[in-house]
Amino acid sequence: MSRIDPADLGVFLAIARHGSFRRAASELGVTPSALSHSMRLVEERLGVRLFNRTTRSVALTEAGGRLLARIGPAFRDIDDAIDELNSFRDRPAGTLRLNMPRLCARLVLMPLLARFMAAYPDIRVELVISDALVDIVGEGFDAGIRFGESIAADMITVPIGPRHAFAVVATPDYFARHGVPQDPRELRGKPCIRFRFLGGALYAWEFERGGEEISVEVDGPLTLSEQDLMLEAALDGLGMAYLFEEQVRAHLASGALVRVLEDWCPHYPGFYLYYPSRRQMPAPLRAFIDFSRGG
Repeated sequence: MSRIDPADLGVFLAIARHGSFRRAASELGVTPSALSHSMRLVEERLGVRLFNRTTRSVALTEAGGRLLARIGPAFRDIDDAIDELNSFRDRPAGTLRLNMPRLCARLVLMPLLARFMAAYPDIRVELVISDALVDIVGEGFDAGIRFGESIAADMITVPIGPRHAFAVVATPDYFARHGVPQDPRELRGKPCIRFRFLGGALYAWEFERGGEEISVEVDGPLTLSEQDLMLEAALDGLGMAYLFEEQVRAHLASGALVRVLEDWCPHYPGFYLYYPSRRQMPAPLRAFIDFSRGG
């Protein structure tokens, strides 16, 4: 081990965290081939194989797993110790890595980002968009933003951004042809633009009024897994869509879309920023949480 540079162990940890030479190389700013070559040199120096590699996957060997278990906590302690130095600075510094769906980035993060970065010029923000649920610890993120029901119970959550409501919308011509529903149950049999989660399940439109809750499995000729495309399809007259109120506000004001069943669409708590419990919270994350609460 005396011949192993700590930087080599950092390379090992990045590959183990991502389970991918390509993603680890992207994080470290090198090419995958260079990273693979570096890892082979480390394995040669240690005399053991740390990863099993195939064309499709990278997995830790038993030796690699044991090394990760021993040095992972130590490197986290080093990261925490370095981060504590921020308390001696006038302004926090470092990199803030966040993961969230595309729509969440547009509705929650982007309205805050310019002001946050102006207030903290020494913090670099790295935003990775993923509509699939991601292991933020395993992927090396400081935090993520999601709806509360999709967050693991062992995460710490902080409300972020305003409350949101959904809106059932379509073009004026659509309602002229198909009629205006007065009750969510009347959606059945009308052309709707359905939403399918990445996991495969179809979303049932949810409504509530006066304590009565209704879930409607709508039907229609078009099913999408991207909210922005659903908005475009609604504007093209392909059906009713169930979208965030903020997404359609400008189109409602212009008259391009008409909203129905508004009294059945209550506000929801909105999004949550979530992160794992740590003895020492990274200064960039603490700054962002404090800023978002005041922003």
